[in-house]
Amino acid sequence: MSENDLFGAADAPESMTRPLAVRMRPRTLDEVIGQTQVLGQGSPLRRLANPASKGSLTAPSSVILFGPPGVGKTTLATIVAGQSGRVFEELSAVTSGVKDVRDVLTRAHERLVSRGRETVLFIDEVHRFSKSQQDALLPAVENRDVTFIGATTENPSFSIKPLLSRSVVVKLESLEPDQLTELVQRALTDDRGLRDEVKATDEAIADIVRMAGGDARKSLTILEAAAGAVTGDEARKKGARRPIITSEIVATVMDTATVRYDKDGDDHYDVISAFIKSMRGSDPDAAIHYLARMLKAGEDPRFIARRIMIAASEEVGMAAPQ
Repeated sequence: MSENDLFGAADAPESMTRPLAVRMRPRTLDEVIGQTQVLGQGSPLRRLANPASKGSLTAPSSVILFGPPGVGKTTLATIVAGQSGRVFEELSAVTSGVKDVRDVLTRAHERLVSRGRETVLFIDEVHRFSKSQQDALLPAVENRDVTFIGATTENPSFSIKPLLSRSVVVKLESLEPDQLTELVQRALTDDRGLRDEVKATDEAIADIVRMAGGDARKSLTILEAAAGAVTGDEARKKGARRPIITSEIVATVMDTATVRYDKDGDDHYDVISAFIKSMRGSDPDAAIHYLARMLKAGEDPRFIARRIMIAASEEVGMAAPQ
């Protein structure tokens, strides 16, 4: 990626071959839909996005973005770099080793010393960073050779302790239905999106929002698939009526709503806890809901059975020991 142009490529002709979710990424913080609680005046992300934050003694040197998939973690990091005039460098904790980290930090240090340009280092899936990778990064974060922004779907209190004490944690939330609706409607009409070449019924948009489960990227992926189904991936002929995306079309491309559940993260414990509390509170409807949610997401039935046995022993056994 060019150091000088983070968003200009979005207007190039070849950019229209990019997925809809990529083309519709916001270019400024003011274009971001949702996350108003973490984008207010004086917030860490607002301050970092301000060009005046470069060289500031009080600007955050590292930020950890914590939230579910599809809420804009990568987008926010890119915007912060672009608006502030910093160089954007990106690594994946899954595919990058210690050597990759050191190479990026060397470039950032040389850039800062020789040209006075600061660097935003964005690391996706940062909870998968090993201790050696984190140790290689710490000196550069402490010395502000880079402004570090990490993204994680797991609670950083458990997964990235060395970096946690040097970072501001920003918790992002899933998008609300009305926010996803606004996003889908924007994508239908925006020049970077579907350019008003197709229409969608209110029912179809509502189905897309429901199936997305708070995930902005998922909603745009479903919309793009539905648009392709009604157009046959061909440009509309001049004077022809715009094809319409209906609920039936949406059902043909995506017939299952997304279930938010991470078997290795917080959802694993949150949902089983809610399941146990539902049984304890004699709420069969809630218990069936959480049970179905776990099974649908692929939870190990033996884990669920063990927790039911524990509940039977601890709750029923203590209440009626005879």
